[in-house]
Amino acid sequence: MYVSHLQLADYRSYESVYLELEPGTAMFVGANGEGKTNLVEALGYLASLSSHRVATDTPLIRKGAQRAVVRAAVNRGEQRAVLELEINSGRANRARLNRAPATRPREILGVLRTVLFAPEDLTLVKGDPTERRRYLDDLLVARAPRFAGVRTDYERIVKQRNALLKSASAQFLNKGKKPDLSTLDVWDEQLATAGAELLAARAALVAELQPLVAGAYEELAAAPGPPVLRYACSALPEDAGMPHDVEGFAQALREALRSSRDQELQRGVSLVGPHRDDLQLALGDLPAKGYASQGESWSYALALRLASFELLRADGDDPVLILDDVFSELDAARRRRLANRVQHAEQVLVSAAVADDIPDELHGTRFRVEQGGVTRD
Repeated sequence: MYVSHLQLADYRSYESVYLELEPGTAMFVGANGEGKTNLVEALGYLASLSSHRVATDTPLIRKGAQRAVVRAAVNRGEQRAVLELEINSGRANRARLNRAPATRPREILGVLRTVLFAPEDLTLVKGDPTERRRYLDDLLVARAPRFAGVRTDYERIVKQRNALLKSASAQFLNKGKKPDLSTLDVWDEQLATAGAELLAARAALVAELQPLVAGAYEELAAAPGPPVLRYACSALPEDAGMPHDVEGFAQALREALRSSRDQELQRGVSLVGPHRDDLQLALGDLPAKGYASQGESWSYALALRLASFELLRADGDDPVLILDDVFSELDAARRRRLANRVQHAEQVLVSAAVADDIPDELHGTRFRVEQGGVTRD
């Protein structure tokens, strides 16, 4: 898989830009603040409907514009598809596939698949569980786009259940009234059903990732870790084994919800479910967070992304690999090891402020990014 054309209109710093790309490596070089990351971010957004830099869409629209447009031609073997996403401020985004309107933007998920590594990914190791849950869920969606709907449904259920818990808690604490919990029983079952599907998929994914992360880490760090991945499920005791199927996770959620109800009513928030889980990362017997050195943390974060790449590649074809300002954060040895690892991907897009940061092992087309424009060297 590779992107042959990228066109942006009113996206971030670009009023208009059109790029022709080829298989192999493309390098975007320019000083900080010139718009290199905006280019690769746009492709990542088109693939996942989210940005690795911001949580909302408004910053993606150029100042003074009402909307931004990202359009790309994606080549997959003999097939070619044109994706277009209109990003709107204050109203729903709109998507097109081969010029035909999509009912919902998420219908285009899976047409373009990317694996993007950026300096922000250090939070996968050093940050809070939200980042690691997002890593798992984004990878699930990339492999099977239907999980976008599963995740959306689950988030809606948690939001509704939290509102009910908050209301019930207020009735009991402020008015001394015993709340009617019959509606809460309904939401418990919905949470257990939707949450179980997400849990089962995450647990299976972690098992697939474990050997791939370990192999990538050893290659990048040139030292044994060994990295250990463990899915910490809020619905299960710490020493409990994982259920074997979706119904097993659903039953675990039902039991955990019953056990935690009094505490949830006191606090007015849902305390059990996939939204409270974590992907625990360790190096040997020690947690990576707090114990891993800076170099070890970078190698771990890179290994997680490279493992994602290998899983998506195993599903049928190479995703587009994006390395956004990564080499400046690595020492010379890790730069070379990373370059050797990725140079055979069908398409690699690299951004760098300094051309010399890009290892000699990566050859390809070089673009100069400056003064709001992109030119081919």
